[in-house]
Amino acid sequence: MSPSPALFTSMRGYRRSWAVADLGAAAALLVIAVPEQLATARLAGMPPVTGLYAFIAATVVFAMLGSSPQLSVGADSTIAPLFAVGIGSLAVAGSSSYIALVGILAVAVGVIVALVGLMRLGWIAEFLSAPIISGFLAGVAVIIVVRQLPDLLGLPGVNGSTLHRLRFVAGHIDEVSGAAVGIGVGMLAIVFVAERLDRRIPGALIGLVVTTVGVGILGLERHGVTVLGPLAHGAPDIGVTGVSWSTLRSVIPVAVVVALVVVSQTAATTRAFAGGGGHEADVNRDFVGVGFGNVLAGLLGAFPVNASPPRTAAVALASGRSQVAGLAAAAAVVLLIPAAGLLQNLPLATLAAVLIIVAFRMFRVGDIIDIARFDRIELALALVTLLTVALVGVEQGIGVAVALAILDRTRLSARPQLHVLGRIPATTSWAPVNDADRAAPTPGVLVVLFATPLWYANAIRFRTEMIAGIDRADAPLDLVVLDVIGMSDLDYTGSRALRQVLDHLEHRGITFAMARTGDHVRGSLERSGLLQRIGEDHLFASVDEAIVGLHTPKPPPHA
Repeated sequence: MSPSPALFTSMRGYRRSWAVADLGAAAALLVIAVPEQLATARLAGMPPVTGLYAFIAATVVFAMLGSSPQLSVGADSTIAPLFAVGIGSLAVAGSSSYIALVGILAVAVGVIVALVGLMRLGWIAEFLSAPIISGFLAGVAVIIVVRQLPDLLGLPGVNGSTLHRLRFVAGHIDEVSGAAVGIGVGMLAIVFVAERLDRRIPGALIGLVVTTVGVGILGLERHGVTVLGPLAHGAPDIGVTGVSWSTLRSVIPVAVVVALVVVSQTAATTRAFAGGGGHEADVNRDFVGVGFGNVLAGLLGAFPVNASPPRTAAVALASGRSQVAGLAAAAAVVLLIPAAGLLQNLPLATLAAVLIIVAFRMFRVGDIIDIARFDRIELALALVTLLTVALVGVEQGIGVAVALAILDRTRLSARPQLHVLGRIPATTSWAPVNDADRAAPTPGVLVVLFATPLWYANAIRFRTEMIAGIDRADAPLDLVVLDVIGMSDLDYTGSRALRQVLDHLEHRGITFAMARTGDHVRGSLERSGLLQRIGEDHLFASVDEAIVGLHTPKPPPHA
């Protein structure tokens, strides 16, 4: 069932007493959003003002269609490098063709994300495990920092791979502008000090104003400080241009990758802030809101948008109760757009510093350390993702990481453990016998727990270990019970392996039974003919029932 079409659901039951908190949250959101949207637009290779258009479009549409009362949607530095690289291979960044392609991309991303919500396919995002996401974010952070180095150092812009950009910076290090570096470092210091004093202090906005005014007064352009220059700040052009089948074929692969990241980040952000404002968030409805926000952003000549964890956190910390906070911030941005011309002296080093701050927040060193402590293979997944994203490409990084994760899960499923069970004294419960203080095997009986689907990848291992366990039993066996509580599936190859185990037991004259067999496995047994061979009367609801029903203890030998 798709989300219902009701509008502004996050504002149902709105109370007048919430207005003060929402307006305070709007102010907190505004001071973060303005510099971030301008910086992200530049990272995306788009005119700076389109970042403001993206924020307005995404915020208004999400307030109408989304469920989360605090989620903030707009330009996002996580996905900007993705489509900047993908579309940059089709057109020169900043050109009219590039801007048109990015608009088409935003609409395509929006349609995909909205369909995910309408069809309730949010589980797709679960293919990106936590280590993959950590590695992906770290890789994107590296890309952001490397892309901003020329602006931070006052060097000419450069295109190409991460390594090419680093080589360019290293080769032109003697051309670094001290004034540009000073502005960038000063901006970083302002934000750092503001956050240490009080996170509510708008350090980024203060730095933006101070550096812009300072450049204009001191004439620092003459000392190697590059500025935004005159920028368009009128009404956006509505619609998309250049749509064709060949264009869509070029754009769709990039759109799918961006949409996957949008879905993952939106789901994570929605769940992290679920329950805010007294509402239970609906992830699929939020996909619809973010999806159509992308569509409108594309139609306004902007670029793909995404849920923002930092901006959402700012709304939550400011006690925002509903999407009124976002709508008020969007309205303020609309009023600020006519004054965007005042930003022509905004140094690019300032925007570079803003993005570098964002990048450092994305590179979660603590998460990488936790993963390393937990498992080396999962650490390898994170590092492979990081390096592939940073050095090869975002799409390739996600593809390689997901493929490796699936292979790792397949490897584990193909090497399941068979646990020999014993009875816990004075109970009818059975547990692995390696718990030596409690569970003890029953003479003449072998009870094996196989708690995973039996399929072609693990069938040979199952057969080999079952037969080996039967043959190395300490005493002659009368009964083997297979506990299949975790066997949710049995495929044809698995049924053949089970048949070979039955052949071995029949040759040895040992009785066989199964415990806790689910309906799905029972159906597979029937289709394979094994159910008739095993017998309905040898399928039991518990291990203990099988033992009681089929095993007769032998009397102890006379002394």
